[in-house]
Amino acid sequence: MMRPRLALLGMILLGIGMPAWAHQVNLSTARVALTAARAVTIEVALKGSDVDRLVGTKVYDAKQDAVDPAAVEMAAASILTYLRSHLAVTGADGTACSAGTAAILADGDGIIYRNSFDCAAVAGDIVYRSTVLTERDPTARQVVLVAQNGTEAQALLDSGNTTVTLSAPAPPLWSTMQRYLLTGIEHIFLGYDHIAFLIAVVLWARRFIPIIKIVTAFTIAHSLTLSLAALDVLVIPNRIVEPAIAASILFVAVENFFSRDIDKRWRVTFLFGLIHGFGFAGALQEIGLPPNAVVPALAAFNIGVEIGQVAIVSIVLPLLGLVDRLFAADRTKPVRAARLVYAVSAAISLLGGYWLLTRVFEA
Repeated sequence: MMRPRLALLGMILLGIGMPAWAHQVNLSTARVALTAARAVTIEVALKGSDVDRLVGTKVYDAKQDAVDPAAVEMAAASILTYLRSHLAVTGADGTACSAGTAAILADGDGIIYRNSFDCAAVAGDIVYRSTVLTERDPTARQVVLVAQNGTEAQALLDSGNTTVTLSAPAPPLWSTMQRYLLTGIEHIFLGYDHIAFLIAVVLWARRFIPIIKIVTAFTIAHSLTLSLAALDVLVIPNRIVEPAIAASILFVAVENFFSRDIDKRWRVTFLFGLIHGFGFAGALQEIGLPPNAVVPALAAFNIGVEIGQVAIVSIVLPLLGLVDRLFAADRTKPVRAARLVYAVSAAISLLGGYWLLTRVFEA
């Protein structure tokens, strides 16, 4: 529910600026709240007749002076499309905050839009921007109740004034690094192509030294290109990077059928690690780097990727060793079963080939 002062101000403005034709209100109300963790919650209320006029829906019944909840539910996607193009929460430099899952709810004679935004990665002030209604009619207004630091204030937006600035301290450095560390871990565990590459690379590995060489080579290589791309020093388009990553997976998987020389595999791992680094950078560029902590955030993301990588290798190798012992004729001297390597490599080859084809044609 809108706070009493917000509703009162809305009623006053409504009385002053009521248009000549029936049911067109030209007024929206909003409540914007900023937390200490730099999360912003938004609740915007619109009259149903204005929604129909703006979006082309039919959710408002003039005779009943109410919206139809079923019609609102059916039109939710169209309403969200409009609001997303006319509402934004960004940093002062225009960096977008990460949006949550929006909701559209029927509310008497209108609708309510609710959403939350994570601005932890955005430095400095946070800006709420709205051109709802005002982009269609210069006489329209939006009454905004701003809640932050335990206080509440009111603002009025129109066609000539479309933003409200929320002052907020920058997040602690450790908080920023923790966020990017977890993002790096999450990315590699959700990056099934990177996981497939790592598994294919170590399938023949049974000794510790070659594994260290492989992991180190991959780490150095992708750290290099990840940093260059994230800092915009060297950027390669995704339409090239993504097929190349798929091709690297296909290559190492097929190579397993022709070579068991794990000692020299760090070389090809280094080469393909350079390509995978650009892939990691693509994920990082989606969330951006905080201007006030570029280097720590980049380092934390990279460390997160390494933690995920080491975790995957630490899971795969013991499983392979367990299979070796289970199927070895002499369990005191287990060897890597070729059939196992060939079967897993075949499956990864199929995945790599599929990803390669789909990414080439999508590009």
